[in-house]
Amino acid sequence: MTTESKIEIPVCSPTIGERESDLVNQCLKDGWISGISPYVERFESSFAKYCGCDYGVACNSGTTALHLALASLGIENGDEVIIPTFTMIATPNAVTYTGARSVLVDSELDTWNIDVSIIESKITPKTKAIMPVHTYGHPVDMDPVNELARKHGLKVIEDAAEAHGAEYKGRRTGSLSDVGCFSFYANKIITTGEGGMIVTNDKEIAEKAKWLRAHAFGRGGKHFYHEAVGFGYRFSGLQAAFGLAQLERIDEFVSNRRKNARLYNSLLSVLGNKISLPPEAPWAKNIYWMYSILIENSFGISRQELMDRLATKGVESRTFFYPVHVQPIYSAQHAAEEFPVADELSKKGINLPSSNSMTEEEVRYVCKCIVEYST
Repeated sequence: MTTESKIEIPVCSPTIGERESDLVNQCLKDGWISGISPYVERFESSFAKYCGCDYGVACNSGTTALHLALASLGIENGDEVIIPTFTMIATPNAVTYTGARSVLVDSELDTWNIDVSIIESKITPKTKAIMPVHTYGHPVDMDPVNELARKHGLKVIEDAAEAHGAEYKGRRTGSLSDVGCFSFYANKIITTGEGGMIVTNDKEIAEKAKWLRAHAFGRGGKHFYHEAVGFGYRFSGLQAAFGLAQLERIDEFVSNRRKNARLYNSLLSVLGNKISLPPEAPWAKNIYWMYSILIENSFGISRQELMDRLATKGVESRTFFYPVHVQPIYSAQHAAEEFPVADELSKKGINLPSSNSMTEEEVRYVCKCIVEYST
């Protein structure tokens, strides 16, 4: 890459090699392309093992993984589920699908994750579960979350859609709760194009999730006999074959992202307090699904001005999430509440290019542009 050539650095794109083609072609030859496929079973067991879990249940998106997990745990109309307000819309939507209500908690500046110290104050007799989100690849401080859950008889579901391979005190995300949920969308650490996965150590939860995933088809020989409202959430053999190839490289992908994050940190540290670098707590392994920074008021130009100028240089970027409490479909429910940290993150945050295959030269170019634009 040279500055004279046309530069296009996407914010996050998949890394796909010949191995993906080989396994997908083999799946086509074998004919096992549907959701009832040994490729699906292999991918489920392999990904669950990677996370440190006994069971995996693949489904067709990260959103349906969250919904399926909630439904498998018996969350229903009238229940409450505690979630962070700073999250992607799929988190509250999955709660809404069950008929339950999302109870929102602000973030903490130290990790950008749910403020664990606030959770207990949000628990009511209607609370049935806590669903923390491992934001942008940094794990939540899970020990106090699980302690609260045991104290109050609640379930814990990890929204780990952005945190494949992230670790909390040496344990991988997904294995830190009753159920972990992942996304395999095209911009995730590993991808199957679309797709998701539940992982758990609870055999009963896994079996119920697999049953509900495919319209709750009857048991005991009554195939077209349905005792519950199930879902069309199956995951295809073709996706699983693709995912198996991706999973073979997950350690490489995580290593590349962490290496690039260290370089980003080093090169952007010259800006001092004009920006805030992404967090990594002492007990955490951040996998930097997105390399994300906060643009402080002292930077010299606004976040939007910076993004516009980066775009002219061929550097794609993204804003942070709009919190749940300002989303048009949920704002009326939370009009009387305040979430100052989430608001600050949303206002200041920018996601920089973070692809698995991003090169050192590209990282240096992005940083050079940012430093130049600071006044």
